[in-house]
Amino acid sequence: MAAICCQEAKSPPATAATVATVSASAAAAAVASSVMDRRRRRLELKRFRLASDLEQSAAEYAGARKRPRIPRTVSGPCPDAASASENMDRCPRYGFSSVCGRRREMEDAVSIRPGFLPGSGKSHFFGVFDGHGCSHVATTCQELMHEAVAEEHEKAGSGEGPVWKEVMERSFARLDERAANWATTRSSEEPACRCEQKMPSRCDHVGSTAVVAVVSPIQIVVANAGDSRAVLSRAGVPVALSVDHKPDRPDELERIQAAGGRVIYWDGARVLGVLAMSRAIGDGYLKPFVTAEPEVTVTERSDADECLILASDGLWDVVTNEMACDVARACFRSNGRPEPATAQAQASGEAKASEGVSKAESDRACSDAAMLLAKLALARGSSDNVSVVVVDLRRGS
Repeated sequence: MAAICCQEAKSPPATAATVATVSASAAAAAVASSVMDRRRRRLELKRFRLASDLEQSAAEYAGARKRPRIPRTVSGPCPDAASASENMDRCPRYGFSSVCGRRREMEDAVSIRPGFLPGSGKSHFFGVFDGHGCSHVATTCQELMHEAVAEEHEKAGSGEGPVWKEVMERSFARLDERAANWATTRSSEEPACRCEQKMPSRCDHVGSTAVVAVVSPIQIVVANAGDSRAVLSRAGVPVALSVDHKPDRPDELERIQAAGGRVIYWDGARVLGVLAMSRAIGDGYLKPFVTAEPEVTVTERSDADECLILASDGLWDVVTNEMACDVARACFRSNGRPEPATAQAQASGEAKASEGVSKAESDRACSDAAMLLAKLALARGSSDNVSVVVVDLRRGS
C-alpha cells in the first residue's frame, strides 16, 4: 500500500497547458473532418448530376436514332389508284406489312399499283424489292418498275404468255440500266446516299432483288430475279410461282461458271464469296455473273385460288410456303369470304350486303395476314428486313 501511494505521489499532475493542447487538437481534427465531409458530399452530388445528364443525353440520342420496329401495314386500294368505283370493285383486296426487323437500315420496298395498265382497270401490279448495300436501287424499282412494265406491255400490244416474258425481261433490263447509271442521272438536289458517303464510292456495289406480279381476272404473271418469292395458295395447297436464285442452284451454278465466275462458300454459297443470290437488279461490279434477267411464269386463275403472297427472303428464310399459306387462310376464315359484287352493285359502287363480308373486313384479313407473317418471321429469328404482300384471290374480291 505504501508503495502504491508513493507511485501516485510521483506522477506529475496534468497541467492546464496540456489540457488546452489536447482540446485544440481535437477541435482541429473535427474541423478537418467536417471540411472533408462537405467536399465528399459536393463531389458525390457532382457525380450524380453528371451521371444523370449522361443518361438523359443517351436516352435522347437513342430515341432520336432508334428506328421503329413496328410493321407498317396498309390495306385496300392505293391512294393513287383510280377513284372510279368500278375500278375499285375490280381490284382484288390486298394488304402489306414492311418492317425493319433487326437490321440497322430499311432496304426493302413495296409497290402496289391497281389498274396500272393504260386503258384497263383489270390488271394490277404488286411488287416486293429487297435491296442490299443500300436502299436506292429498291426505291428506284418501287417508283419505276410498274411504269416500265406498262410501257413495254403497250409496245408489245398483247398480254399472252410469250409476250409477257419479253415484257418482263425488257422491263427488268431497263431498271438494271437505270441502277447502273443512278449516280450520274439522279438530281443534284437529292440528299447524298449512304453508299456515296463511303470512300471510295460504292454505288456499283448496290442492288436489289425483285419479285413482281401482274394479277388480272384470268391469269397471274410473276417475274422474279433474286431470292424473294411468290407463292399461290390454291385449294389449301401452296404453289410456288417463282424459284429462288441461289448461287448453288445447279443451273445457276453452271451459268456462273460458264461466264468465268466462281461460287465460294462463305457463310453460305455466294457469287465470288460476296453475294448470296445469283440474280439481281444492279450489282454492276459482279456482272456478268449476277444477271438481272428474270424468270417469268404465267398461271391461269382458278376458282380454287385463295391468295397470293409476295415476300422478301426475310420471311422465306424462316417460314415455309405451307406455313405462310396456313396463316393467310386462317385470317381469311376468321373474316369470312368476300361478298360478290353484282353488275348493278358495280355500277352504283355498292356491294350486296346479304352475302359474304364487307370489303373493309376483307381488307383487314389481308392486312392481318401480312402483319402476322411479318411478326412470325421476327419471332422465328429472322435477322433481315421483312416485307410481305397478301392479295385476296377468292372470287367476289
